[in-house]
Amino acid sequence: MTRLSNETLDALPADVAVPSYDRFAVKHGVVHLGIGAFHRAHQAVIFEAALESGDLRWGITGASLRSAGVRDEMNPQDGLYTVVTRDGSGDALRVIGAVREVLVAPENPEALVERLADPDVHIVTLTVTEKGYKLDPATGALLTDDPDVAADCADLTAPKTAPGFLVAALSARRDLGLSPFTAISCDNLPHNGRRLEQAVLAIARAHRADLAEWIETYGAFPETMVDRIVPATTPADVEKLETALGASDQAMVKAEPFLQWVIEDRFCGPRPAFEKLGVQITADVAPWEEAKLRMLNGAHSGIAYLGGLAGIDFVHEVVAIPAFKRFVEALWDEAEATLSPPPGLDVAAYRTALMERFANPALQHRTRQIAMDGSQKLPQRLLAPIAARRAKGLGVDALALAVAAWMRWQGARDDSGAVHVVDDPLAAVTAARLDGLTDPAAQVAALLSIDAVFPPTLAADEMFRAALVRHLASLSTKGTRAAVEAL
Repeated sequence: MTRLSNETLDALPADVAVPSYDRFAVKHGVVHLGIGAFHRAHQAVIFEAALESGDLRWGITGASLRSAGVRDEMNPQDGLYTVVTRDGSGDALRVIGAVREVLVAPENPEALVERLADPDVHIVTLTVTEKGYKLDPATGALLTDDPDVAADCADLTAPKTAPGFLVAALSARRDLGLSPFTAISCDNLPHNGRRLEQAVLAIARAHRADLAEWIETYGAFPETMVDRIVPATTPADVEKLETALGASDQAMVKAEPFLQWVIEDRFCGPRPAFEKLGVQITADVAPWEEAKLRMLNGAHSGIAYLGGLAGIDFVHEVVAIPAFKRFVEALWDEAEATLSPPPGLDVAAYRTALMERFANPALQHRTRQIAMDGSQKLPQRLLAPIAARRAKGLGVDALALAVAAWMRWQGARDDSGAVHVVDDPLAAVTAARLDGLTDPAAQVAALLSIDAVFPPTLAADEMFRAALVRHLASLSTKGTRAAVEAL
């Protein structure tokens, strides 16, 4: 089957939306670090809209910081790929042309630094997952004992980390007399812009104090909130799309119709007219970010671990079970009390819309996909609202059940005894802490002692600890469905 490419665009079916602008006139104004499915279904869609509006400055150079997989999918297709938007009424297909090239950083780090230092580049976006920032998830401090961070602090001729690449490129731009770019984190980190800035400044200071001062004075690291459910693509998805297109698209992504991007009004150079592209520009992202992390992401994590333990594959299947749906509502009741909703956010309507999104059967969003990297996600999604409630003397029954399910998940077996992979940077640590332990109280104590996940003050909270022990015992002896029913 012929691959999707510039040459095959005209042969696509009439109901497939394709780029209407001159792709060969597009400049490389954006570099994106971590060009996975989420970026292709979210930020790239917005930059595509900018190009369609006639502003051709915002073509994307994508960069993988690890493997060559996405490069090998996209470059043979001239950077083209399809976003398949799915809801109950069917699929809508749009071919995105914003990505001009994909680089693989480990193969040629100098090429990526050179592109980042290009005068046409004004914006750098990142989706490198929480662990890609090399920050302690509990404190936000740079992990200076990480081998890649240590290497970047010693030498930036071939950077290894996302913050290291930014520092190397900003140093090169300064030497060339160029202004900094605006660096926009699009990952689910609290205060993601500030944390990215802290990581960059820490590495910069390890090299030259004046470079760090220049970055801090003239650079910009706006905070953001991003929202769109983007399930992992399966071979069946690729095969179905090939039938619809009449061409093979190895880089396709699928997503729900909903898309939201909120960006702090903090830029240091040119940018697209984001306001005209559906993006919210605001002076304060924090309330939006907090609501999304604690409501959508917190519920997603609870659904992932409880559903996964119960052997349920997809999110929509979990919330179709009345007891699990009641659990989500109970978690939201607890989390909502910790929010300071921004003007324009109707929390009741937001909850209704979230449940409708979770229940979308067309997405096929796997619980095990959401369960990845839990140690990096728990602090902002579940532990932050727990800490806020405990500071007010409030209970945390539903939130604690979600955390207990994460603890149970670390045992690498579901309720049926089936083995699963604990895909997490701290998997070896949690396995070692749990080794040989069968008593729920001992298991809870062992995991609460992981300071990188649990702040000591929260770990010492007796009510929280008791709730975890009770829920973990229920999950272990009765099974997940019974534990959720009991809640």
